[in-house]
Amino acid sequence: MAALQHLVSHLEIQTGQSLHNHRLSSVGGGDINSAYRLQAANIDWFIKLNRADLAEMFLAEAASLRELADIGAVRVPKVICFGECQQHTYLVLEFIELGALQGRSASLFGQQLALLHQNPQAYFGWSIDNTIGSTPQHNGRHDDWISFWRQQRLGKQLQFAAANGYRGSLQTQGEKLLEKMGGFFSDYRPHPSLLHGDLWGGNAAADKQGQPIIFDPACYYGDREADLAMTELFGGFSRDFYAAYQATYPLDSGYKTRKTLYNLYHILNHLNLFGSGYLNQANSMIGQLLAALN
Repeated sequence: MAALQHLVSHLEIQTGQSLHNHRLSSVGGGDINSAYRLQAANIDWFIKLNRADLAEMFLAEAASLRELADIGAVRVPKVICFGECQQHTYLVLEFIELGALQGRSASLFGQQLALLHQNPQAYFGWSIDNTIGSTPQHNGRHDDWISFWRQQRLGKQLQFAAANGYRGSLQTQGEKLLEKMGGFFSDYRPHPSLLHGDLWGGNAAADKQGQPIIFDPACYYGDREADLAMTELFGGFSRDFYAAYQATYPLDSGYKTRKTLYNLYHILNHLNLFGSGYLNQANSMIGQLLAALN
């Protein structure tokens, strides 16, 4: 608690806000950072805390949230500040009471996400690297989407998997997929859009007024289908959401196949983060994709 009280004093200096008679409470729900709610007069903040050597992770998250906020298609938490204090790095956001994304809120989110994706960007990649979970996510600039997905997404995860001891058919079949994946784009040319990048059901909600809100982004400029694919990977999004997205910005028919290509990235990441329980699923997805190319 002494470290937290020191952080509160530090934040008073950083923000110029009085935090006299504050209330600090632990918030659950994350598996990477410690999280707290800080309340004082006219103050209600959400604080993420981690080791000082992970400062670049919060810097990238703050940059993601600010870029999403600048476009303004979907609400995101406002960034208050971020930095380092003693042995910790921190990110301070506005605290927002969250509710279920359903009914009208789900439909509105489908429209808003489509509007976000309709903002064109100049290239594939992003201005800085970031993380997907706690895994490094490389965002080097590419003018060609296929090479970006091959080199910076699937290729990197396969390299991480090899370093983690997952070799054999995962690597040999994975290499075949990398060589042949251009076949999924023979009549489809993706355009770079700003993506949330980690859009599973736990990173989207509605505020108390029913307005959609997204958080914990891992942004980059990529094919919008990658965002949509992840919404299907673990569930949590309603028919109202998909119908509204499709009505606003219809998807190409080839998405039904390519979504497996995009979700393979996240399953490989889960393999690297959480272990061999995801190995069979990764191999199955690779086999399914290779069969679709024959």
